[in-house]
Amino acid sequence: MKYQIIALSLLMCLISFSCANKNKKESSTESSEEVTYQNPLPVAFGDPYILKASDSKFYMYGTGGVENGFQASVSSDLVQWENIGRIYQGNTEDSWCVANFWAPEVYEIDGKFYILYSADWRENPTNELENFRIGVAVSDKPTGPFKDLIDRPIFDPGYPIIDANLYFENGKVYLYYSRCCYKHPVESEIADWAKEKGWYDEIEESWIYGVEIKPDFSDIIGEPKLLLRPPVKMDDKQAEWESRSVTSHEINRRWTEGSFLFKEGDTYYMMYSANYFMGKNYAVGYATAKDPLGPFTKADNNPVLQKNIEEGGIVTGTGHNMMFKHNGQMYTVYHGRTEATGEERVVFIDKMEILPDGKLIIHGPTTTPQNID
Repeated sequence: MKYQIIALSLLMCLISFSCANKNKKESSTESSEEVTYQNPLPVAFGDPYILKASDSKFYMYGTGGVENGFQASVSSDLVQWENIGRIYQGNTEDSWCVANFWAPEVYEIDGKFYILYSADWRENPTNELENFRIGVAVSDKPTGPFKDLIDRPIFDPGYPIIDANLYFENGKVYLYYSRCCYKHPVESEIADWAKEKGWYDEIEESWIYGVEIKPDFSDIIGEPKLLLRPPVKMDDKQAEWESRSVTSHEINRRWTEGSFLFKEGDTYYMMYSANYFMGKNYAVGYATAKDPLGPFTKADNNPVLQKNIEEGGIVTGTGHNMMFKHNGQMYTVYHGRTEATGEERVVFIDKMEILPDGKLIIHGPTTTPQNID
């Protein structure tokens, strides 16, 4: 009888252990499913930007989705995204901006949320086709509504600018932006080459500038400094990938735009995009410096993110990215296109890292299931 009781007890333990193991496996599977995503995400944004707010939620902002303003999406896990609708309305009777609302970035500062964005300036006495400037709006919540902080652009450099990005360090605020290609023809060997082929009479370029800005966003401090531009010489290591929009006879412009600055160790990394933002050759590179205003040196392993159709993939037009961290892991969010999405820009998230030698690597573009670490 004693041995029967012992045997029965052992049997019950084995059953309990088996059930516990089964539940643990099921729970593990469910957990794995909850933190797995697949690109492209179901978000149709260009120029995506992700803010991890103090409420521990992720807010994604981008170009498109609404007229004359911006909308946003929210997620608690970077996997499931909910559209929360319009968060900013421009082109009102009393607003400084009238059209082409691009590239929003949102920053949480002392309990308030500030959105920097590009748009066409209402003040346009010479009827310029591109009259972009950078504005700032504020809200008490990451979901808006955002209201313009001032009834004008932050500043006027005398030429159209887009793609604002901020960096904060030691009480100072730095603004980075891209001078538009519009009416900015530049002499270079690529321009001479294109003219000799009879393709284009001139090549316009966009350049990235940096400048210190007042903490209240009312104006800049000092003069903007040129930080990055397309290569002048054709034998430059960056010339091939940064000139593809011209060499493929796509358009007479070379872009350096969509900058994003972050610091790792004692090195400043500036990520940027080159080529036509609506084309297949849009791609991402980076440059490094020891000061937030440079000088910056472009990396030998550029581009670090580009189309993969030559390798059997389905992704093109990868660009205008930013970096964020989650649980110590670096991620980059960017827009791209696939065969299925056609011309519509959709959002991708992929892991990235800085190697021990300082080299930046992006593990993408991916279209297979990915785990969020």
